[in-house]
Amino acid sequence: MGLLLNIIVDGLAYGMILFMIAVGLSVTMGLMRVVNLAHGGFAMIGGALAHVFGTQMGLGFLPTLILAITGTIAIAMPLERILYRRIYGFGELQQVLATIGLTFLMIATVNWWLGSTLLAVQMPEVLNQTVDLGFRTLPAHRIAVILLGLAVIAGLWVLLDRTRFGLRLRAAVDNRAIASAHGINTDRIYMIAFGLGAGLAALGGIMGAELLPIDAYYPLRYMVLFLIVVAVGGLGSILGSFLAAIGLGILETATRYLVPEWSTIVFFVLVITLLAIRPRGIMGKA
Repeated sequence: MGLLLNIIVDGLAYGMILFMIAVGLSVTMGLMRVVNLAHGGFAMIGGALAHVFGTQMGLGFLPTLILAITGTIAIAMPLERILYRRIYGFGELQQVLATIGLTFLMIATVNWWLGSTLLAVQMPEVLNQTVDLGFRTLPAHRIAVILLGLAVIAGLWVLLDRTRFGLRLRAAVDNRAIASAHGINTDRIYMIAFGLGAGLAALGGIMGAELLPIDAYYPLRYMVLFLIVVAVGGLGSILGSFLAAIGLGILETATRYLVPEWSTIVFFVLVITLLAIRPRGIMGKA
């Protein structure tokens, strides 16, 4: 019973981190039609800024979190305006080459700035403690990450389904020319959506630093994992990304607990099998 609970809690926390980082990638690939392999770099930037503000400058966790996420968005939105708008018109191979090149630029910049060692992200003391449930004690950090992930999926649902911004984003995605003809500033909508995805990636990078350690090579190390979440969930599906991240988080955690020496092989065999059955993902259109 204890092992099962550990797998579920650790898997849920891991899955929530994957969701927060990958959901922005799902939006850019599924809705904005761009293969953005540099997306994990925004999680790294968020973690790197949190390291600078929190560990090096000694700021409290909340101001560190706010400044790191705001800083990441401030970097991402001009990049969308200056660079990505040109990448939108590229073919898929050119998009891959352009964004992988941007990934290496991010890696080189962080490596030059902070070095290639692990970048510690300080968590508040309350998250370093355990929570006594009576029958079991659980790490407070895991519980906080799970609750944060649930808040993010609820917030995205409200934003995309219950606000004018969400309606305009869907209109811009369905037919950009018609949306523009109806007075929707599609360039602004795309930039805000891109910035939102980068900010969520930064949030996931910071809160998940204990599970996915931050260093200069973070975008390359976890690139495939983020792409798997998007592919399994279905391009452009927020709910699909959420379900895929949770399922994959629990699956990978279970294999590490139960068959540690075979965990990577078992994980990828199961992912390949699932994609063979559902090539467009669990929430993708047939």
